[in-house]
Amino acid sequence: MKQYRNLIIACGAFYFLAVLLFAVFTLSAGNEQDREALVLKLNEVANAVEAAQSSGDAYEAMECDTDYVVTDSLGEVLLGNVSVKNGRLSVETAIKKGYPYRYIFVGGQTPGYVILLDDGMGRTKQMRIRIIIGLCVIGAVLILVAAMFGMYVTKRIYRPFRELKDFAGRVAEGKLDEPLAMDRGNMFGVFSESFDIMREELLSSRMREADLQKREKELVASLSHDLKTPITGIKVTCELLSAKLDAIEGMEDHKEKIANIHKKADQIDVLVSDLFSATLEELGEFRISCVDENASVLAEILQRYDDKGLVRSEDVPKVLIHIDPKRMHQVIGNILSNSYKYAGTAIEVSYRIVEEYLEMSIRDYGPGVPEDELGMILGKFYRGRKWAESKEEGSGLGLYIASTLMEKMDGQLVPSNEDGGFKITLMIPLS
Repeated sequence: MKQYRNLIIACGAFYFLAVLLFAVFTLSAGNEQDREALVLKLNEVANAVEAAQSSGDAYEAMECDTDYVVTDSLGEVLLGNVSVKNGRLSVETAIKKGYPYRYIFVGGQTPGYVILLDDGMGRTKQMRIRIIIGLCVIGAVLILVAAMFGMYVTKRIYRPFRELKDFAGRVAEGKLDEPLAMDRGNMFGVFSESFDIMREELLSSRMREADLQKREKELVASLSHDLKTPITGIKVTCELLSAKLDAIEGMEDHKEKIANIHKKADQIDVLVSDLFSATLEELGEFRISCVDENASVLAEILQRYDDKGLVRSEDVPKVLIHIDPKRMHQVIGNILSNSYKYAGTAIEVSYRIVEEYLEMSIRDYGPGVPEDELGMILGKFYRGRKWAESKEEGSGLGLYIASTLMEKMDGQLVPSNEDGGFKITLMIPLS
């Protein structure tokens, strides 16, 4: 509508400029017929005056629809059908004002003049002024009508259409709680009602979908939790069988199979734990209970998850850290498990204090991660190209869970490639 308003202003300005040019170019325009009529009247009056003076009769002012005066040679008014200021009107004045005049000839002499007090432009000027006024009035009416039409279109068409557009944008953004206002005078009333019905249906559908997703996640969390008990039973049974077979000779083959069962149970336990944690995080039920702990607990966690004896660690600084010990077990366990799967090399752990954090760097000497995947390996269920080329199993939740846990403990997990290996840096908050 801004363009429409500018168009009206431009057309109005152009129209009135044309009227102004018309007024300028017709300023000195005259009517030839009016001028001829004045000449005839002038000759008629002059002939009557000459005839009266030639016969010696007294001349009386004749009836005429045009004002005139008869003056002597010095400009003194002798008679006429209108009074003149100061009783004088010279030929020079008549010439300046454009009044037609004629000499009076009596006996070969010119005793005076007949002057018409009309320049022949009166009617033309009146007509010109009326035309200009008429054009201005017509222009003003047209502009007013155009403005009123624009207001009508804005109120009845443009504004409702814009509201429909904004409403569709809000629906596209997922904002379904705000209804669309109805207006009886709205030309899009039927469409507005249909749009609002669509919004209500989408809102209802989204609520049903959210409820189903929540129930699905609750079911996954419940099953993940319930699987913990049988997995723990399998691991305990494997440990008992392995202990009994240690006392019997020639059972190495059976002991290897039991160890393999125990290893698979451990893998299942890690996968179930990650799935359980991810589901709780989606449900908003992921609880973190941070306490002040001695940093030496990190060395204990490393030792617990270093099943292959590949970890070489520096001494842990003697500081207090603010963590959830149970979740920190999960973080470091997932990192070491990934390193075992994809690198299988020695793992170096170093520490340093950076401002309000204890920086714990865990580095292996494997092939690392392609640079274009570094920003994605912390995503949920993301498995890189290295995993596709390997035979290792996994869910793609390990680093996602570790990163989420670090954020909830007000820390950070930062992956990076080092020369000849892959490094994960944990920013652990100090107490």
